[in-house]
Amino acid sequence: MTQHHQSQRYVLNTSCPDTIGIARAVMNFIYDLGGGIVDTSQFVDVYNDHYFMRTDFNGVMRELPDLATIQDMFAPIAAEFGMTYQFHDVHRPPRVLIAVSKHGHCLNDLLFRWEAGELNADIAGVVSNHEDMRAKVEWHGLPYHYLPVTPDTKAEQEAAVLHLIEEQNVELLVLARYMQILSPGLCKVLRGRAINIHHSFLPGFKGARPYHQAYERGVKVIGATAHYVTEDLDDGPIIEQDTQRVEHYHSPEDLVRTGRDIENIVLARAVNWHCTRRVMLNGNRTVVFK
Repeated sequence: MTQHHQSQRYVLNTSCPDTIGIARAVMNFIYDLGGGIVDTSQFVDVYNDHYFMRTDFNGVMRELPDLATIQDMFAPIAAEFGMTYQFHDVHRPPRVLIAVSKHGHCLNDLLFRWEAGELNADIAGVVSNHEDMRAKVEWHGLPYHYLPVTPDTKAEQEAAVLHLIEEQNVELLVLARYMQILSPGLCKVLRGRAINIHHSFLPGFKGARPYHQAYERGVKVIGATAHYVTEDLDDGPIIEQDTQRVEHYHSPEDLVRTGRDIENIVLARAVNWHCTRRVMLNGNRTVVFK
């Protein structure tokens, strides 16, 4: 095997109605292509009779065609099984735009992981409705796009965000504590392409100071949820969640610190799983091949 062939590595994500012969058809296609399987994962949603598969493969016997050619070659198999499918080049991480307001903990964590090579993403820049994070972002050598918003300018501001996404070929928008609700129109455009993070108290502790509300109620577990953004506020398909116990002697400030740590971890996992093509939509749920 040549080093050039080894360097070729693709991921194929497929979903379709469950039936016999899907995995065999995919494996035979990759074999005939000259590829070798690095990793494969499968799941059948028995309640909806739907099949999901993620296949990671590289060049073994010969140089593989380019992705556009491979997709065309695979089309007849996809048509036979009624598949939704997409090939991805592992060596071309998706372009990511991060949105933030005034709370920088999730942004800082993502940027640290990105610089450390722990986040499989090509960060295109950061957009914000405030100037607070500019110095931190520019210190990392990334462009900072200041797009202020008011109720009267929301449509114009969102149009500017969407223009930035299209201009920079951004695949994923990450709302890293971006404290603005996206309009239904923008949610539709970004379906499956925008990830939000929030504390898991929703809908029990809505509004301001959720950790202080939780403290007043004496909660014993706090957490965070990362999900895809939809028109229904904080009700999109969940990608990842985590929790941590808290005790009676923890102050509201302790809960805030713990909550921020969990938010960092949960959002980073969700973003990385999306960027490594491990998340597939299943209605209002997700299939995550970890």
